[in-house]
Amino acid sequence: MSAQTRAAVLGFPVRHSLSPILHRTAYAGMGLDWHYEAVECDEAGLPSLVAGLGPEWAGLSLTMPLKRAVLPLLDTVSQTAVAVGGANTVVFRDGGRHGHNTDVYGMVTALTEAGVKAPASAVVLGGGATAASALAAFADLGLFQATLVVRDPARAGETAEAADRLGVALAVRTFDELDEILGGGADLVVSTLPSGVADAHASALARVPALFDVVYAPWPTTVAEAVAAAGGTVLGGFPMLLHQAVRQVELMTGRTDVPVEAMREAGEAELRRRAAEASSRG
Repeated sequence: MSAQTRAAVLGFPVRHSLSPILHRTAYAGMGLDWHYEAVECDEAGLPSLVAGLGPEWAGLSLTMPLKRAVLPLLDTVSQTAVAVGGANTVVFRDGGRHGHNTDVYGMVTALTEAGVKAPASAVVLGGGATAASALAAFADLGLFQATLVVRDPARAGETAEAADRLGVALAVRTFDELDEILGGGADLVVSTLPSGVADAHASALARVPALFDVVYAPWPTTVAEAVAAAGGTVLGGFPMLLHQAVRQVELMTGRTDVPVEAMREAGEAELRRRAAEASSRG
């Protein structure tokens, strides 16, 4: 790995990604003189960018909207990434491009860390790539049925296909049915919606025993506050981001001595810094 010393997170937008903080902290703790940066890249620009990377590149982290778009550019794709239909990690090794999905690992580890180990029923809000990863996390936890709540069921086709590959029985419903869905009971709700989008449903969601909101800034979200005020378990997006990054570092470096707690501290400190900065501006 001596010649491979560069990595980056790609996405659009990607300017506020925490990945550089997490990866750089990991490299420092592991004694690696590696460089990690954030690069703005959309789907149209991805093929040429990947093709232009030199032998010094060890890997890439991918955020929206690139997790599905990268698949045709890869030489191999892990079983999890195939099942989910998206890769958030590319590792360059042995002359090839190898795709992985560490979001599922990040979700499972974050849920387990929060004490949510085996939900009997679950609802996912949103139908994108992260929703598919949530279904894979459910399967890992032993839950093989779920409800997907979306604005337009016609746009949930890729996630429904992922559910089929995972062996998860999926009911696709719309947001105007959310009160009815939650009234039937749900041990866990996973919101994969962008920041602020779930706020309109805070009163309905306040009744759920556990909420996993993948947003990590600004935090807490209105929905998270509502669930916490009602006595429910609340988990934000940062633990997932942390643990998926830990797994990325392992894959890219080939090492397992990743300083998880140092990464956690650095990420939390950066979130506090950003929150304070936003508060001073407001």
